[in-house]
Amino acid sequence: MFGRFKYSDEVFYGEVSNGIVNSHDSDGKTYELEDLELLPPSIPTKIVCVGLNYHDHAVELGMRVPEEPVLFLKPTSALIGHGGKINYPRSSKKVDYEAELAVIIGKRCKNISYERASDVIAGFTCFNDVTARDLQNRDGQWTRSKSFDTFAPVGPFIVPAEDFETDDAPIKTRVNGEIRQDSNISNLIFDVPYLIEFISGIMTLEVGDIIATGTPPGVGELNPGDLVEVEIEGIGILGNEVA
Repeated sequence: MFGRFKYSDEVFYGEVSNGIVNSHDSDGKTYELEDLELLPPSIPTKIVCVGLNYHDHAVELGMRVPEEPVLFLKPTSALIGHGGKINYPRSSKKVDYEAELAVIIGKRCKNISYERASDVIAGFTCFNDVTARDLQNRDGQWTRSKSFDTFAPVGPFIVPAEDFETDDAPIKTRVNGEIRQDSNISNLIFDVPYLIEFISGIMTLEVGDIIATGTPPGVGELNPGDLVEVEIEGIGILGNEVA
């Protein structure tokens, strides 16, 4: 696994193993993980999100399975890392969590075929598509509700593509230790290669870009003081408090 870290005024990428971080910088310094601030592990030019992409979520909502992916964007200003605070906006009275598998793009690409999709993936991590649900319902479109600063927690680390199997991985959300979402990546309607083919046919994907692949059933409300954790087996736990 690798991630992006801050120590004092120094920001760097590093390899994580058994609580130790080995810097990718030329100096090759070694740090204790507990001494570092965890930053978003990717610096994307855009965050591309997919709506209604789990079979069991469609059943929960009583909605028909879409014929093609429903896309929207989140701004990079919404990014925070593991341990960062989710700020509850004053303009909203209902903020929800949405656990998601995130794909990190490793090569600049356009019009990538399904068969070649794995060639452009750097790895995978956890994502929380925090949403002001009342504003989403009021606006009739999603930009304001999805775009507040801190509404895109991502991390904690990136697992290389060759070390993670997207066909079968449990995904869960816990709020204050209570399980709220419990599904499996295998329930995706449009799998990762399909999403890369579809999205790269629309827009050029740059190194570090994030594709958030959709959320399973069990989406629910957050309140100030809550600790929300997104866990994907084989990746880890992304934890953030609500302020």
